[in-house]
Amino acid sequence: MAKQTLLITLYISELKYDIQNGTYLTSRSRRNEKEGNDEEASHVIANDDDENKNHILRSISSAFSELKNKMSEYLSESAVLASNDALISESDNLTLSLSMPSNYNLATKDAITSAAHDYIVNTAIGKWFIITDKADAKEYFDLASNSLTIITQAISKRVRPTRPEIS
Repeated sequence: MAKQTLLITLYISELKYDIQNGTYLTSRSRRNEKEGNDEEASHVIANDDDENKNHILRSISSAFSELKNKMSEYLSESAVLASNDALISESDNLTLSLSMPSNYNLATKDAITSAAHDYIVNTAIGKWFIITDKADAKEYFDLASNSLTIITQAISKRVRPTRPEIS
């Protein structure tokens, strides 16, 4: 059976923005709920200081690796290169090349792309909140898990067969 290739591109700049914005908004809302200095926790990851930027990029890289592992059944990689010291840069894009069955419903590609983006963002934020607030971390890991469910459902969609014309 012929396969079709589905290319998904995720932009580091968009992932980084959503991570920074998510941590900032979460910490700001928590500050209103209880006393404490949650503002400090939000500012640490919501700025572009080198150590914070490196932490975000490492978290994105780690979450992307986890995502590729979860989607490995469909992943089509032409080259194999593994290195723990290769930090992705802000100008990089992350690409998933998926080998899908010929009857895969391409209408769900946006759902897969959006859920993959959300998985990486929520996993990275969860890893940040492990350091600052474990309850928030669990919420973000749960959101990441929900994203995987959406990906699984979208990947499973197939086009209904049509009856061939008989001449």
